[in-house]
Amino acid sequence: MAAAALAVLVVATAVFCGAEAREAWLPPAAAKVPAVIVFGDSTVDTGNNNPPPLVPAYLDPAYGIQDFARGVCFASAGTGLDNATAGVLVHLTVARALQPWRFPALRDGTGSSQVAEGDPAVIPLWKEVEYFKEYQRRLRRQAGRAAARRVVRDALYVVSVGTNDFLENYFLLVTGRFKQFTVGEFEDFLVAQAAEFLTAIYRLGARRVAFAGLSAIGCLPLERTLNAVRGGCIEEYNQVARDYNVKVNAMMAELRSSLPGLKLAYIPVYDDMLNLINNPSTLGLENVEQGCCATGMFEMGYLCNEKSPLTCPDADKYFFWDSFHPTEKVNRFFANSTLQICLKELL
Repeated sequence: MAAAALAVLVVATAVFCGAEAREAWLPPAAAKVPAVIVFGDSTVDTGNNNPPPLVPAYLDPAYGIQDFARGVCFASAGTGLDNATAGVLVHLTVARALQPWRFPALRDGTGSSQVAEGDPAVIPLWKEVEYFKEYQRRLRRQAGRAAARRVVRDALYVVSVGTNDFLENYFLLVTGRFKQFTVGEFEDFLVAQAAEFLTAIYRLGARRVAFAGLSAIGCLPLERTLNAVRGGCIEEYNQVARDYNVKVNAMMAELRSSLPGLKLAYIPVYDDMLNLINNPSTLGLENVEQGCCATGMFEMGYLCNEKSPLTCPDADKYFFWDSFHPTEKVNRFFANSTLQICLKELL
């Protein structure tokens, strides 16, 4: 759940860019942050509003490289650090037959892209990296090698991924990872995948990267629904998130020392989320347990809109929009927190 940092960071990019460029679409040479480049899952998947909805918007033929010169999002709802996670939607038919009450709707990001059951549009993280390579080639052709190199080198990178690996993969018992790994071993596996990903984008030119830890995944409305007998958050899942985050921090420290010139900032989403859940009045929230959409207990995707029965009249009073993702108000709160960390540690 990472701070849908894209919206605020794009605004920050415009501020940092200063005067107009020689070409309006190209970041000016004096820009401190010429572009924001985003990787990950539905927590930062902005989607697009053009029919049919393509994931990510980078693939929409309605847009060209000039639209992405100052920022591009490769994030895809449903993906994860584990390549197997992106394939989970292919197995939803089987999973829905086993647990039909858990899969009432198609999954998507917060007010963003819609992903159909079994749809190959769920892009694995390695493919996001391939699109990043393609993006660089297109940028070089359009802007020239020197300008493209500067955009890639000085861009701010935001990475938010990992929740699906646990909740839609390991704990869902669909991919078989629960047989292959203990929880601790799966954490180690994912951290190694994260290190491999960060090293890959570093070798492709990334130097300023914000990487989000896991949120308190046991407190998502859907997980509270699954925990109806005991009530409240699934503490075992929260413990997994805490353990994973410790390992992520250790991995990031190793990368900082081994990759010259890399600035790597950790985004403490877990702490920010729990602080807000425990002190909702600080943001004017009244409900931190259910989503605003419909019953707020399990709905996601197409069941979540203003016409859904029981949808709340004021989403700004809710932490969650649906049973998995925060409201726009909370996303802005996380985005601002992410921005402050980026300003302090990456610039």
